[in-house]
Amino acid sequence: MRRHPLIARLIAPLVLAASAGMAEAGSIATTDAAVATLADGRTGTIAFEAPTPRSGRALAMRKVTEEALIAGVLTLPAGAGPAAKVPAMVVVHGSSGVLKNEWEWAQRLNAMGVATFVIDNFTGRGVSETATDQSRLSPAADVAGALAALRLLATHPAIDEKRIGVIGFSRGGSAALNAALEPIRRGVIDDGLRFAAHVAVYPGCAVAWVSAHLDGSPILMLLGGKDDYTPAAFCLAYADRLRARGASISVIVYPDAYHGFDSAAPPRFRPGPTTLRKCHGEIDLDDGALTMERGDDKATGKDAGALLKDCVEHGVTVGGDPEARERAPNDVANFLKAIFAASR
Repeated sequence: MRRHPLIARLIAPLVLAASAGMAEAGSIATTDAAVATLADGRTGTIAFEAPTPRSGRALAMRKVTEEALIAGVLTLPAGAGPAAKVPAMVVVHGSSGVLKNEWEWAQRLNAMGVATFVIDNFTGRGVSETATDQSRLSPAADVAGALAALRLLATHPAIDEKRIGVIGFSRGGSAALNAALEPIRRGVIDDGLRFAAHVAVYPGCAVAWVSAHLDGSPILMLLGGKDDYTPAAFCLAYADRLRARGASISVIVYPDAYHGFDSAAPPRFRPGPTTLRKCHGEIDLDDGALTMERGDDKATGKDAGALLKDCVEHGVTVGGDPEARERAPNDVANFLKAIFAASR
């Protein structure tokens, strides 16, 4: 069966383009000063300021005093301009920083006619990776960076502010989900600006953030059925909780896929990264309550915090799955095309 030309382009092998902003595999470096607007239509490596909250609750309560200078690389598709505004996606990396994977996805999206802003949440905050210790930086910093990027992209004359979405991977996938929570959005955005779409690729859902209030935009989760890093079961349960609160959410599970299923490298065991695969819980952003469960053990408050620390273990499987690697770009393309067409 012949594929549609657009789909064929999306899943074709991609050559990683060298970027002037790439200092090393896991970072985007720049010595430029931060900008607060893109009204001049610039592209390439861009520095901007983003809050660095210590927790999701602090961000939701707007109790953040620290700002960081972070950077991203903005790429526009051919034909974009003030007379032909295009949709855009903020691309959020995982626990290892900005890697080849993020650039490949950016190229896929550019081929769809979508602008991309690949952001680096770590380097400007003095972090190289969190895979071996997630406490090095609060996940709230990732979503704060994504929302600050949204606010900045909305000022670009070639980008349609009503058609800006977010896609994230692993830890970045959690950021894409957390950006759908209204208290988190309001922690960074003062007006009605919001992401038009949230795409979470193998996100972590073991300790989910919840709120009674959502931004109302559609959500897509792509999960690996054999993921022993961020298990699909926790995300399936979280999706049900989001639906109960009115979310429009689609979930696709690739049954034989591990974490990082969109990689070209085969699955392998990595002893260093930490996981919470045997525990789950939630943080209620509306009242700050933390609850945790491990088997028959249930805890709240300080006891939940202690259980959370005790749940951390090392060793995960990461690598690509041929079926998922081929299907995922198609699934994302179909999801976004419908949303961006409806938002024109």
